[in-house]
Formats: sequence, C-alpha cells, structure tokens
Amino acid sequence: MQLAIKATGEGAEMLSFLLSKNPRNLYDRMDKGHRVRLTYTVFSDREVEAVIFVTPDPVELVKNSPDTYQITQYINDREFVVSSIFCSDIRSALGTALNGRPKEEYLNWAKHAFQLNMGFGPVATDLPDSAIKELFETLGYQIEIERGQAAYNFQLKERSSARFVNLKGTVTVQKALQHLFVLIPVLDNYRHYFIDEREIEKLERYGEGWLSEHPLRDLIIKRTLRFRELIDQVGAKFAQPDITKVNIATADTMNADMTKLNTTPEPTLESQPVVRLNELRYQKVVKIVENLPSRESIVDFGAGEGKLSVRLGFIPGVKEILAVEPTEKEQLRALKRFSEASYKDDFIAPIPIWGSLYYYDEQLRNKDVMILSEVIEHIDEGRLPRVMDTILGSYKPNVLIVSTPNVEYNTVYQMDEAVRHKDHRFEWTRAQFSKWTHNLARNYSYEVQLDGIGEEAEGYGHPSQIAIFTRQGGIENE
Repeated sequence: MQLAIKATGEGAEMLSFLLSKNPRNLYDRMDKGHRVRLTYTVFSDREVEAVIFVTPDPVELVKNSPDTYQITQYINDREFVVSSIFCSDIRSALGTALNGRPKEEYLNWAKHAFQLNMGFGPVATDLPDSAIKELFETLGYQIEIERGQAAYNFQLKERSSARFVNLKGTVTVQKALQHLFVLIPVLDNYRHYFIDEREIEKLERYGEGWLSEHPLRDLIIKRTLRFRELIDQVGAKFAQPDITKVNIATADTMNADMTKLNTTPEPTLESQPVVRLNELRYQKVVKIVENLPSRESIVDFGAGEGKLSVRLGFIPGVKEILAVEPTEKEQLRALKRFSEASYKDDFIAPIPIWGSLYYYDEQLRNKDVMILSEVIEHIDEGRLPRVMDTILGSYKPNVLIVSTPNVEYNTVYQMDEAVRHKDHRFEWTRAQFSKWTHNLARNYSYEVQLDGIGEEAEGYGHPSQIAIFTRQGGIENE
C-alpha cells in the first residue's frame, strides 16, 4: 500500500512543514502491528515528493477474526491494497496535515493551494473506470488510471482488476487528504472496523465544502455508512430522499449502475421506484416454475443467501427444495432466512445442502426442476462442459433453467470493464449463448427456449438472458 504526494511550484518545500515530517529523517513507526514509513524521494525549492508506505502484518489482520481456524482467511487482498486499513494506519502520520494544524508560523501555507500530484494504489474496486473518474474529476482533479497486465497460466482475464490512481490538481494539502480519506474506502467498499455514529461525524468533517454538491454523493454516503439507520441520520445536509432507490447492491450489475449515477433522477423517479435486475430475475424464474406442469421437486444450485429458494417455497405444488451452496457463510445466512419464512403459511422450507457443481451428488438426480441463476459465468469456460454433462447427462432434471448476463448490454451501461463483476470468468453475447444452449439441447435430448430478463434495448437485447431446457415437450406459455 502506498501514497505519493508531490508539490511543485512556489512554496513546494512547505509541504514538509505541513506534513510535519523532517526530510532528513526517515519516519518509521509501528501502528497496531503494521509498519508505516514516510520518506522524501524529491526535495528542492520548487519540487517536493513524500511517499508513505504501509506494510501490514498478515497475522495481525486476522487476529480475533471469526474465521480464525480457516486457512481461507489468509487468501485475500487486504495486505496489499489501499483501503480503510491503509487510511487508519496513515492517519497518525498525516494527522497534522489532515486537520490543517501545522505550527503557527505555517498556518497561512495550510490555506495555500499547491500544484499537487498524488498517486495511490493498488486499488481493488468493483467500480468501473468511468465512475472512479467522476468521483475525482468533479473535485477538479485530472486523473489517470493505470492497470497491470494479467499474466495467468490459464484463461481468466486479459487485464488486472487492480488499479493505480494518479491525480493532479491545484488544491490545499488538507483538502486533498480529506478527499482521499473519504474516497479511498468508497472505492474499496470495505470497512475493517465497526461502523457507528462516529463515522457520520468523520464524513461531515472531511466532506465539508464539497460532498453536498458532489453528483455521486448518494454513492459516497451509502458506501461510507453502509447501514440504513446511519444513512437516515445524515440529514438534509448530504442525503437525498431517494438514496434508497439507487440500484447499487446487486453484485453483477454494480459496475453498470455506477455509471448511471452522474445524471439527475427524473422527477417521476419517486413515484416509480427502481426494480433491481436481481429482483426481475427472481420474478422471472418464479413465474417459469409456476407455469410448469410438474414442479414438486426443485434444486436451486448456487443458492447463496437463499433469496430465490425462499420464493420458490411459496409456489403451490412445490414439495421439496434443495438449496445447494458451497459457501458456509452464505448457508448460515440462508438458514436464518429459511427460519424466518417458516412462520408464514403455506411455506415449504428449503433444505440447505453443501455441494458444488464440480462434485456429483446422487440425491440431486431426476428432479422436476433444476435452477442455475447467474451461476455459469462464475465457472471457467474450460470446466463448463464437464459441469453440464453432470447436470444434463447424470442428474437429468425434467426442466433446467439457466440465466447469465448478456455482455452486449454492457454497452448500454457504458461500462469500461470487460465483465460486470470481478468474479465473472466470462460473459456471452446472445449468439454465443444461443449456440451453446442449442448444442446442449441437441446432445442431451432436450428442447430449449430462450428469453430475456430486464428492459430490452434495441440492438443489444436484455441485461440478462435465460434458457429453459425441457426433457419432454415444452412448458406452458406465460
């Protein structure tokens, strides 16, 4: 993790006094087990550059974690990327400049707008480049985003999702740091500490004079405070009445939605709440299942938190739902969701099953319906034929429902990213999806019908595409 701040022009040497760090000494401290170092790489009358590095202790990062006994807790990017951890570690080192309180003889320089160049990274964010640019360009910065090349031994992606951000602008050192301390956690979308009312005070203090007018303030507030009860406390100073209607929670449409936040909502938006694409998928799948002549037994593959499985439990005629999910945390959330729904009338509680598409499970054979809702794009394309052979050749459901993103629609979202979510291994065009589904239907003696989910755009299709495979005959028309 690193941050470089360079001041050029008249008074550049004053940067060291504002940072309160002697250029002749290396600043080297331990903060909560993490090593923080600051040094000057350039120092002259008209050009000064300070670079601050943070080297976290990977063991300290996971101490007291609920996953202490799982090795997977060590497989993450927290040790390397700029995040709330980074901001917390450097706050002590840069506190004098961040609060605008240098020694009295330098107070006037605290109000001086320097020509600053700032570079930080790597950044791990689900936001597209266009949204990152809008976050900073609105504040008067020129921005450059650099990416590394992704050199994998297998086909995963062509370029790295990690980015380095370089900013250039004329701004006071204090204001520049306040921008970074607010927006770096927004980019990363993660907090390593408990969020409470103190986060509101911090947001108001660091966001004073710029946040209320920022076109992406709803996004900034939501990603900073995260919880509805805290967002509601912000008040009219920052929040807008329609903040809850911004569609930024659905994982695979996150990138697309961020690019839309630079426009002012239509006056009719309050009377027409946004329906998330994820919600439209659930509605579509439920409607298809309701129209099936046989739907007693259902397998929901990749059930996650169980949102779709719960809805399936209210469909008349359903007697068994197997919610298959490989992730323990998601299963625990699903169990809670199933328990809450069990108090309602006419609900068939789904049965959670730990399982994976890569392993055969005898109990999943010969079910009426099997569902893969936004699942296949998370599988390496090279492994997909084997997975589908297990499903259609061994499990042999009467009906298989498969949905996946339509990559052509990404143009409508004005996305800079190759795929909508960093975990997507691929996204197909309508032609690719059609060819794939018809080949499967032919090879495994199924019929297939194709449809779309979400608002259709001429020439680009629907945001998501869906296929209904049927072993014998078709399904009833909707």
